Amino acid sequence: INTSHVEYDTPNRHYAHVDCPGHADYVKNMITGAAQMDGGILVVAATDGPMPQTREHILLGRQVGIPYIIVFMNKCDMVDDEELLELVEMEVRELLSEYDFPGDDLPVIQGSALGALNGEAQWEAKIIELAEALDSYIPEPERAVDMAFLMPIEDVFSIQGRGTVVTGRIERGILKVGDEVAIVGIKDTVKTTCTGVEMFRKLLDEGRAGENVGALLRGTKREEVERGQVLAKPGSITPHTKFES
Repeated sequence: INTSHVEYDTPNRHYAHVDCPGHADYVKNMITGAAQMDGGILVVAATDGPMPQTREHILLGRQVGIPYIIVFMNKCDMVDDEELLELVEMEVRELLSEYDFPGDDLPVIQGSALGALNGEAQWEAKIIELAEALDSYIPEPERAVDMAFLMPIEDVFSIQGRGTVVTGRIERGILKVGDEVAIVGIKDTVKTTCTGVEMFRKLLDEGRAGENVGALLRGTKREEVERGQVLAKPGSITPHTKFES
């Protein structure tokens, strides 16, 4: 199971959205995805209120350093009692405050994803409200484009006839087609060349810090690279097997 990526635009920004489902089995994927986020949308069902995994998600968000959280209360169309909605919102805010997020101040949008998908105007408006909250509440992140290229490898794929593709979010620098890169960590460091950069099935000349990309690696076999390694500018980082804490 891997975190799934979608993309969408608001009037002001382009978003890459990583879905981290709430089930306990998905937590390791939540960690992989969350370590790279500029902000998060915490989805809580109004019919259930905060679940045990809601607490886990908030704790992990705090531990991996998600800086901003917005809450979307889903399934509000199934709750007739206004007081119950207020109670669920209060519980979620208290839970976020418990983990040092500004629970009293962050945006909480009460909506219905299904209602919006079915084209019901009142719930479509709530999705617009959510998008506006993303634009206004989460500040424009600073991107480290001027630093040496570094991308943690989140997944590895084989594409028949083309070779091996590694995916992840570029933490810093720029990766251009034709650049020499090093695969660092876990195994011995090896060098290869990036022969293609792809983002959301579009071929690009380069990928920049903050973008989720797939990098096609020349002559690299699928089994030679794995999740947990990093792709980096050769010589820019040194792996260590021992350290003092």
